[in-house]
Amino acid sequence: MAKELFAGQSKNKYKIVIGKEAISIKNLAPLLKDHNKTLIISDDGVPQKIVKKVTAICKSSTKISSFVLQHGEKAKSLQNFQKILNFLADNNFDRTDLIIAVGGGVVGDISGYVASSYLRGIEFVQVPTTLLAQVDSSVGGKTAINISAGKNLVGAFYNPKGVIIDTSVLRTLPKKEFQAGLAEVIKYALIKNKSLFVFLEKHAQEILLMDYQIIEEIIYASIQTKARIVTKDEKENGIRAILNFGHTFGHAIEAHGKYKKILHGEAVAKGMKIASRISYLENLISEKEYRKVIALLKIFKFDLSLSQYKYVELKPFIFRDKKIKAGKLNLVLLNKISNAIVTNSFNAQNLQKGLED
Repeated sequence: MAKELFAGQSKNKYKIVIGKEAISIKNLAPLLKDHNKTLIISDDGVPQKIVKKVTAICKSSTKISSFVLQHGEKAKSLQNFQKILNFLADNNFDRTDLIIAVGGGVVGDISGYVASSYLRGIEFVQVPTTLLAQVDSSVGGKTAINISAGKNLVGAFYNPKGVIIDTSVLRTLPKKEFQAGLAEVIKYALIKNKSLFVFLEKHAQEILLMDYQIIEEIIYASIQTKARIVTKDEKENGIRAILNFGHTFGHAIEAHGKYKKILHGEAVAKGMKIASRISYLENLISEKEYRKVIALLKIFKFDLSLSQYKYVELKPFIFRDKKIKAGKLNLVLLNKISNAIVTNSFNAQNLQKGLED
């Protein structure tokens, strides 16, 4: 049986449905009500049977158009953003129409930003098809595209109308992408959910073997953690910033590789190692706690090597981070396992030392 959660404040509140075969008439039909036309945005890496299933359900109550991106982080570009906007305008979409994002984080991010911008805002629905998108990017209303200066530097806070998380679609994921998504699950355990940390330690093997009952539990726990945080702080003026644990360095690693060499989750895992090491060097966590963090990342088979990255090469990307305020870099660090803090008070030398293997 599907589980339900809510995120967002008052009039911006939206429902998140989580469960096996959640892509259904029961869950989609209420979101299609009062929409004459619907644009389904996906990419060429999304299995066609998933897109066809969503399309078939939607066809009964709305006129369908589709827009297919090339898969990969580079699809989150100004050029594609403009192409989708022109497609909507050329096909006479108006403010009563709908966008449905069917795919991973890239599809969801650009679709949401298009929805926030076209005619100053039309409604959109998230149907995430990767673990990373299901536990993170589909919830919380962050939408964005990349520019040459860095990742997610252009975007908006714009909540979806609803989120449908079908755990059965994870069967279609390559093993590498599934594992990359686990980085975001580990992030929630490290920043705000001790019981999830313990659960991950205990059930690592079942998760790696894709026990879907266990996976549904970690998806629910992850989203529950995120929903509580983003409902308190929708636009990242306070506590929401802790959701970026590992991302300052992860985004720098991705940008350094021009979004070609490493998956987002893989980069975030390395970023969490760096942030945890800095936390240790700043005497915020003990060596024992630091080793527990590294052990958990290694249980889930993340490559944590950093020897290929030089601080001088990553520094320009680190200092374009969105958490910079008044010229000061704010880091998300741990002051114990499952408790993250945001601080601009740290020894600058530890930034460089954090990158040491």
